[in-house]
Amino acid sequence: MPNLLVVAHAPSDNTRVLRDAVVRGANHPDLSAITLRVKAPLETGPDDLLWAQALILGTTENFGSMAGLVKDFFERVYYPCLDQTQGLSYALYVRAGNDGTGTCMAVERIITGLRWKPVQPALLLAGEFRPEFLTRCEELGQAMAAGLDAGIF
Repeated sequence: MPNLLVVAHAPSDNTRVLRDAVVRGANHPDLSAITLRVKAPLETGPDDLLWAQALILGTTENFGSMAGLVKDFFERVYYPCLDQTQGLSYALYVRAGNDGTGTCMAVERIITGLRWKPVQPALLLAGEFRPEFLTRCEELGQAMAAGLDAGIF
């Protein structure tokens, strides 16, 4: 069974419901052939990444970049996983109060060094919180799980 890891920084009610929407999509009843692990960045280590065949990473936009705990996650897993996770399929979603471009660039710069493969462009959830953000996150989780289930990733 393929393994999907969701690492989401969710410090607020809004970001928690976004994470939960990703998980709801990944747990779609038609996609029972995957194993899902959901963790906060601070609780995630190299063993979690080595376990996964795909990753969904969620972060907030903080001061025009990724959340500090997401950067900490990358600092702890980068070298232990560098050679072993090349080609890992991933998706990124960003909850941004502004435009989120600096956040995406910061995350993607690190991921380029890890040589992971994006399955789609980053999902930017920018500006005032809107209910459509939940739908888009649920679709992201479902698409990633379906890709794993079908052997695409």
